Amino acid sequence: MPLTPDMRRSIDQIRDYLFGGGYPDPVSNAEQLSFLFFFYLVEGIDAENKMKAKVLKQPYKSLFAGDWQIRNPLNGQANQTSIPRDRFRWSVWAKGLSGESLVRFVRDEVFPFFAEMGEAAAHNFMDGARLAIIDPTVLTQVITLVDGLRLDAADSDTKGDLFEHVLRQIRQAGELGQFRTPRHVIRTIVEIIDPKVGETIYDPAAGTAGFLVAAYNHIRLANSSPSAIQEVELDGKKQKRGLGDQLSAKQSSALQSATFFGNDVDPKMVRLATMNLTLRGLPNVRVLLRNVLTTSLDNERKAELGLPQEGYHVVLANPPFAGRVDKDRVVEEVKVGTSTATELLFLKYMMDSLRPGGRCGVIVPEGVLFGSTGAHKELRRQLIENNCVEAVLSLPGGVFQPYSGVKTSVLFFRKGGSTENVLFLHADNDGYKLDANHDTAIDADDLPGLAAAYRERGANLAAWQSRDAGAEWAAKWWFADAATLRINDFNLSVGRHRPMTRAAVEHRDPREILDELAAIEAEIVEEVEALKAVLAERVA
Repeated sequence: MPLTPDMRRSIDQIRDYLFGGGYPDPVSNAEQLSFLFFFYLVEGIDAENKMKAKVLKQPYKSLFAGDWQIRNPLNGQANQTSIPRDRFRWSVWAKGLSGESLVRFVRDEVFPFFAEMGEAAAHNFMDGARLAIIDPTVLTQVITLVDGLRLDAADSDTKGDLFEHVLRQIRQAGELGQFRTPRHVIRTIVEIIDPKVGETIYDPAAGTAGFLVAAYNHIRLANSSPSAIQEVELDGKKQKRGLGDQLSAKQSSALQSATFFGNDVDPKMVRLATMNLTLRGLPNVRVLLRNVLTTSLDNERKAELGLPQEGYHVVLANPPFAGRVDKDRVVEEVKVGTSTATELLFLKYMMDSLRPGGRCGVIVPEGVLFGSTGAHKELRRQLIENNCVEAVLSLPGGVFQPYSGVKTSVLFFRKGGSTENVLFLHADNDGYKLDANHDTAIDADDLPGLAAAYRERGANLAAWQSRDAGAEWAAKWWFADAATLRINDFNLSVGRHRPMTRAAVEHRDPREILDELAAIEAEIVEEVEALKAVLAERVA
């Protein structure tokens, strides 16, 4: 069943209750909701596993069998040291308790119970988790509303869409400059990269797992019969979803446990990503709590974690922008000169994370494409001379509002070989009004046409090479060859290589000029900080 208006309203009500009750942090609220969703769903999962075991004539011990040593004596009767684990079913405590006794039981018993259960699982979703909603009235209201969502009756797509609606409430950037990537932008990147069943797919800065979820949906759609494809409306736009009915049992198993991989540095993001994947039907996908810029894994550790030794077929990411890592903590393999800029270090890491022939779609701030520091130029040289850069997609300014006004582009490249011709794609509109909120759907949308231009890039290159160089070029795509890139300091800015007629030069969009100035200003700040660091070392 699709996500209903009533479900959306319930989530909005929960948000309002939390905000009005003194819980204004949307990230913490999303994390708390993910725990409650988990507690709700476990009862049904346990019943399903019990049924499967019965059909297969295999032994099964319910999670709710036996006794639990109570942590707080107030949660038991007089002189009682244990309670039946059956009391940890959602249908028992969520419906039978309220007020102070509910807060006490959830805080002191339910969280420790599920944390202990998590220790035995493939990855501990509950590690370090605690109840943050300690107002008795607010917790009672929120649990009643979660119960009313009837998550057990929803399919995985509906549950996932519901959780996405929760995640949409997160409207500020994180401490390291990370922020939620618009889902329609993610879908376009995934469509261009075209991940396939049997490939390994990796996001080294996974956030809430938006790229991994989109890749999973893309693969299912590509492996669905016409009758198993439906059209749903999300965020004011229609999109196709496939049930993946043409996937074999072996392929489905590979999607469940040997396809998707990710990391994030923020424990809250790891939990939100894990819940997002679990609700989508991918409970075995492991998102690691890890900073890839400051830690490295040898082959033995990779084998222990079940990670591919030879690199990944596909890397998809929107790594943190404008962050800084302490120079002494940066691991040797991701270094680019003396730079400590996270966007450069992440790009170097992703280049090295691909297997030969693997492909990458990564969002980068505009400064990466034309920055003039030694690190910027060296990274672009490596990218162009040691890899095949296939395309650069310029996204509209404001696409990341309300989190950030930074101008961004998407780099598409393959590992190995060298670059011959780069396709440049320029989007003026992405299907949403480019205002402070960037959430009102509009008809103007360049992304589908630009994705099609990428798919037809062979024919488009021939058309470009046979064009009349003196005539007006109306298309929102164009090419530059490797020789042109080389004499321009490997500049990959879409605007730099745009075919300019006199009219285009005279009427250049002032927003584009401002975006370039902002990127240059950021670069100057970075250079000043680097010089300060060098001077500080010399003085010391």
